[in-house]
Amino acid sequence: MTLKKSLTTFGVFSLGAGAMISSGLFILPAIAFSEAGIGALISYLLAGICMLPAVFTKLELTSAMPKAGGAFFPLARIFGAPVGLIAGFADWFSVALKSAFALVGIGIFGSLLFPSFGVLEFKLIAIGACLFFTALNLFSAEGTGRFQIFMVFFLFLILAFYLLAGYRHMDFIHFEKTADLSLFDIVKTTGLVFISYGGITKIAAAVEEIKDPKKMLVPGILSAFLVTQVVYLLVVFVTIGAMDGIALAASYSPLTDAAKLFFSGPSAPIAAMIAVATAGMLAFFTTANAGILSASRIPMAMSRDGFLPKSLGLVNKKGTPTRTILITSAFMMVIIIGLDVKELAKVASLFLLLVFLLENLGVIVIRFSRLGHYRPLFSSPLFPFLQIFGVLVYGVLIATQGLVPLLIAAGFVVTALVWYFAYARRGWSKTSAFVTMIRKLFGPEENHSEEELEDELLAILLERNDIREDEFDLVIRRALVIDYPKTVERDVMFGDVAALIAEKYNLNKKTLLDKFREREELTSTLIYPGVAIPHALPHVIVEGESIFDIILVRSRYGIIWTKKEVVYTAFCLVGSKDRRNFHLRALMSIAQTLQDPSFHSAWHKARNEKELKSAILLSHRKRHREDEEKNI
Repeated sequence: MTLKKSLTTFGVFSLGAGAMISSGLFILPAIAFSEAGIGALISYLLAGICMLPAVFTKLELTSAMPKAGGAFFPLARIFGAPVGLIAGFADWFSVALKSAFALVGIGIFGSLLFPSFGVLEFKLIAIGACLFFTALNLFSAEGTGRFQIFMVFFLFLILAFYLLAGYRHMDFIHFEKTADLSLFDIVKTTGLVFISYGGITKIAAAVEEIKDPKKMLVPGILSAFLVTQVVYLLVVFVTIGAMDGIALAASYSPLTDAAKLFFSGPSAPIAAMIAVATAGMLAFFTTANAGILSASRIPMAMSRDGFLPKSLGLVNKKGTPTRTILITSAFMMVIIIGLDVKELAKVASLFLLLVFLLENLGVIVIRFSRLGHYRPLFSSPLFPFLQIFGVLVYGVLIATQGLVPLLIAAGFVVTALVWYFAYARRGWSKTSAFVTMIRKLFGPEENHSEEELEDELLAILLERNDIREDEFDLVIRRALVIDYPKTVERDVMFGDVAALIAEKYNLNKKTLLDKFREREELTSTLIYPGVAIPHALPHVIVEGESIFDIILVRSRYGIIWTKKEVVYTAFCLVGSKDRRNFHLRALMSIAQTLQDPSFHSAWHKARNEKELKSAILLSHRKRHREDEEKNI
């Protein structure tokens, strides 16, 4: 079974936005204000800017390789198995831990709604919520996505209400105290609130479940990040403007405390507080729900590649990874019940920063590796400067996490490497993009070590573009290729094509050459500017049955076709008598391929035989299913 594709653009948006809005919006503004004063607003803006390398890099890698597994899948291909394994475990640990903290965080807002409840009651509520979202995820990703959309809709509705009501009660004198602004405090606070935006990357782990990643992935993630960034800035702006500075710095739930000030009347403040507290709980629930969905896909992807037992990658009839969902949820409940959350929170943040750093390095490596089938839908702007900026920023933030988290993380990395050498390396033989890059820089020009990775990337592109190969695609895969490095005459090309066919089918070369010439004398096969289709039927017919072949010909410098015409591309067709119907179908497929502008660009840029074939395989045309074919 495979994962069910059920997430729409709104589903992607809701998972990303819901994963970002939690403590960073409902708790941290007070702490940020206590550290940087009104400079906290600048800190939130800078945090969003510092997040751009991670978002753009994640979007590029995910749009190029829309496969489940979060950071694990692309980093294993870019840096190799050991780095991929470390990134996979770090990504899973970080996302699952952050989601568990989100459930623990409901106690802060639950205490506002239920003052009589204690720590035990709220832990039970957190565990109950975890079980509920676990059941929802087990049922289907589609149901999870719909419920996420529902929760995010009401969350944004309450926040819009908060902004409209709060703006009328702002006192702009709170923003006049600029003399106390400290650049050091602003930068330090930026590091504090930066991790608030980290949830946007969770959707990458579930990208394989997006209905149409080519159309839905990029707008879903970008809109989630941009909208949430604006919401963060507006909410912090209104909250600072509405509350007295001393009261804001001392608040544990600044939005609910601010909401009490927005309305007059005996019951209005309580109603406003309840509404915002409900929004806070919704925010934590959306984070937890998105976390269970995305975190569970990481070990599933690792099991597919043999890094974990294959049984963990099993998917039920509804298209959900049952076992990894249960394992992820069990881990979250252990965190909720009894572990020291403060230090583990820092470790989770450190791992997230480590993943961001590796992904930025990864984009640099895979671009310089010049893999032909690395074709992201979204290319990160300002390459490689944005990635270098990201590596530096995330490296600095990692260094500021403290000694204890660094030691815990080091132990985690060592454990992951031990697991790799003891278990995972047995089933992994792929050449990484990093090794490919090094070999291309310092080795011979012709090197086929990257073929397995190129083939995998091609398969991903076909799946991403929803291309289900038909008979014509299979013919192209086995087609012979001639790529001339110089200008040649048409008869020279005919002779070379005839030689290939004669050798393959044990035919007479001269007879074949004469038939190609005869066909061209009857009617020119030049059908498109710069393109010819010397379709040999009915004049070049090979003996036998069920035979059909295409010889692909390219010359960047031109094939002199006539005194006035030059051809750069030729599709030479030959086949047996019983393939006449498919011959017509092939001509139709070629014509549709030639109408695709992206084909011509990819064809002329192709560096080798594999990329020439890929230009055709990835072209936009109507594919014919086998049950539609007749006499094939």
